[in-house]
Amino acid sequence: MQQNNSVTEFILLGLTQDPMKKKMVFIIFFILYMGTVVGNLLIIVTIRFSRTLGTPMYYFLFYLSLADSCFSTSTAPRLIVDSLSAKKIITYNECMTQVFALHFFGCMEVFVLILMAIDRYVAICKPLRYPTIMSRQVCTIMIVLAWIGSFFHSIAEVVPALRLPFCGPNLIDHYCCDLQPLLKLACMDTYLINLEWVSNSGAICTGSFVILMISYIVILHSLRNYSAEGKKKALSTCTSHIIVVIIFFGPCIFTYTRPPTTYPMDKMVAVFYTIGTPFLNPLIYTLRNAEVKNAMRKLWHVKITSESRR
Repeated sequence: MQQNNSVTEFILLGLTQDPMKKKMVFIIFFILYMGTVVGNLLIIVTIRFSRTLGTPMYYFLFYLSLADSCFSTSTAPRLIVDSLSAKKIITYNECMTQVFALHFFGCMEVFVLILMAIDRYVAICKPLRYPTIMSRQVCTIMIVLAWIGSFFHSIAEVVPALRLPFCGPNLIDHYCCDLQPLLKLACMDTYLINLEWVSNSGAICTGSFVILMISYIVILHSLRNYSAEGKKKALSTCTSHIIVVIIFFGPCIFTYTRPPTTYPMDKMVAVFYTIGTPFLNPLIYTLRNAEVKNAMRKLWHVKITSESRR
């Protein structure tokens, strides 16, 4: 992995160099990360053991929460630890591993959001055929294909990064290793590689966002034939999905669909979709979803009751 490089490690500059602000970064992101892990784990456990959440929508939500936890874990722990470190060193191999993990779990989240939109489309627009189309076998096949697609996407991102020669500066003005910061350090013309990355990550982000928004427009249009109660329930579910889509894809499109230039807001935009979105998703899906809240209450009530009897 290091044959063409004189650089064997990188130094991450992080979010700030101010000692007082570093302590604030540690506290804030430690709380956010713990909230992300606990919130998503709560959803995973609830769906896994609840008998009332066996529909495809919650099957996909299970994997969205899993992808969220892993996606945040690919960047947040290092950011938290580095905020208290004097020198934020990451080896070349660790850097490339982080790039792979970031894009693998990020792409998985994209695919799961698309699957959730497909599920809502079939449930609302093809209700009579819903059990047949969205059978557990079909859902499992779609999830497996999502994992495979995410793997190949990440390979397509990492392989060009491994070919980049780094022969001088090793300061990464970021809190994690990603494509754009690495391009700035490469001692070669990176125009074609950036074009390749934009056509990969940029196309996935933009194309998926357009597909998702069109699908939800079609779904919302179809609700005109529903009863008031049916509209209310469907709107509640779809609104949660649309909020998640917008807050995830907005920063993603901004980051991966432009030339290799940097802006002062880049790091904060990255924070929003790598750490902020995984933290917000459990809140959005639990606070706006009565079924999930009721299932959590029942599950933990049973757990507490069984423990007290012992």
